[in-house]
Amino acid sequence: MTVLVDDPLWPAHGRLWAHLVSDESLDELHAFARAQDLPARAFDLDHYDVPEDAVPRLIAAGALHVEGKELVRRLIASGLRVRGRDRRR
Repeated sequence: MTVLVDDPLWPAHGRLWAHLVSDESLDELHAFARAQDLPARAFDLDHYDVPEDAVPRLIAAGALHVEGKELVRRLIASGLRVRGRDRRR
């Protein structure tokens, strides 16, 4: 069971954003996010979008920092990945 966070590389709303995922379950992911006071609106089907300034706090709380490719690889392997084409319904 691991919660993972990648590098904040995604620009939006004048900030850079990272992704927070679980390689085990959405329940684990939601519990971690709640414990770190992440808003529910930050959840996007299989991950939370988190601002750059939150990343050090998430790592300190136990999230494993990984590169984006590793995060996606582990999310796919977990069976939790929601493909892009399935997001557009």
